[in-house]
Amino acid sequence: MRILVAYASQHGATRGIAERIADQLRTAGQVADARPVTATGDLAGFDAFVIGGAAYIGRWLKEATEFVLQNRALLADRPTWLFSSGPLGTEATDDQGRDLLEISRPREFPELQDAIHPRDQRVFFGALDAGKLGFRDRAIRAMPVGRALLPDGDFRDWSEIDAWAAGIARDLTLAPAGRDVQTA
Repeated sequence: MRILVAYASQHGATRGIAERIADQLRTAGQVADARPVTATGDLAGFDAFVIGGAAYIGRWLKEATEFVLQNRALLADRPTWLFSSGPLGTEATDDQGRDLLEISRPREFPELQDAIHPRDQRVFFGALDAGKLGFRDRAIRAMPVGRALLPDGDFRDWSEIDAWAAGIARDLTLAPAGRDVQTA
């Protein structure tokens, strides 16, 4: 089975997650390629898709959303998974006790759920290298609350990402054509 792990990444953290997922799928015996959504080429040769995008202020990167919507007929017909990276920091909940991964779910996910019926949608913690930020994000970090909003560091949970990728590989091995299996 040939799997495309397509991603939209602004600072590289989502690319890292996509590459890790593709590596894990290959380790599990699948053929997997990780590519930016803007450089995927012809999708007809792929049997399954994992699509990821970074989320900022509750929105998935525009390129990721456009990719899904432009290819909705094909994606709805093949096993597809969606992921997002975004929340930063070491806390699992915000100051109001809400699950950060749940409240960081991109606003586009319900629309994409209706459009393509992915097998699963997952949000992962992201990473930020403050030294690679552009002017706008450096200005945000310079504000009194900026460092709390954009903490520097890698907060990705690689064991969680690996487990999710292993679940995808199992799903494809056990039920490659069906849409009724959800990853754990």
